[in-house]
Amino acid sequence: MATSRRVAHEPAFVLHRYDWSESSLILEVFTRHHGRIALVAKGAKRPSSNFRPVLLPLQPLQLAFGGDAEVRTLKSAEWMGGHVMPTGDALMSGYYLNELLLRLLAREDAHPALFDAYAAVVQVLGTPQDPASQQAVQASALRAFELLLLREIGFLPDLDAQTSTLAPLAPGGRYLLLPETGLREAGEDEPASIGAEGWQSLQRALADHAPFTRTLRTVAELSPGASGALRSQLRQLLHYHCGVAQLRTRQMMRDLQDL
Repeated sequence: MATSRRVAHEPAFVLHRYDWSESSLILEVFTRHHGRIALVAKGAKRPSSNFRPVLLPLQPLQLAFGGDAEVRTLKSAEWMGGHVMPTGDALMSGYYLNELLLRLLAREDAHPALFDAYAAVVQVLGTPQDPASQQAVQASALRAFELLLLREIGFLPDLDAQTSTLAPLAPGGRYLLLPETGLREAGEDEPASIGAEGWQSLQRALADHAPFTRTLRTVAELSPGASGALRSQLRQLLHYHCGVAQLRTRQMMRDLQDL
């Protein structure tokens, strides 16, 4: 429910922006204490506007806003610094995260822990990496965030039990995470599975007091086969709950790779 009181010093990220008039913008922003909200930035397109160089995606901001309508009015915006804008594949990965949040988060539903995880992923994407390990580090960060996002909004079952029976995972068993059935035992003709120990380690990481850091490390320690299986199964789960066969940013990344 919208509130008429003014909010100040609110940590936030811009997820999307589009024209509202000749001089103003509508912003979709992810805030730490108020969730995803819509703001109008009046005059933001004018060359003299203080908003113009600040309202960029994947940059940590501190906002003040007010109003009692569904679209509130942005009063001030300050860049909080910390890292540069991601570029190349990292930039596209950031846009992918933003699309997930826009599709899956309800308006004005606060998720402080998820906000902190998002800020941590953006930090990873904006930090220069060793070229030899950059792709692996960024991929692990994306998988960790996908897991935390699905858990936070209630779309991820417990990963240490079979979803339909709640039976514990059998030592040495192999399991699949599927949109319709949750976590179930894999058949002999289903090779893209993950061992019970892998799923259990991910469950423990998600329950840690520092879930993003622990989950990032756990994902990075998976074998190449398990890492690929996790990526595929999380993608199916996300597409299912987003209601699409392909996310726009994923399709754009594939098109760019084809070029």
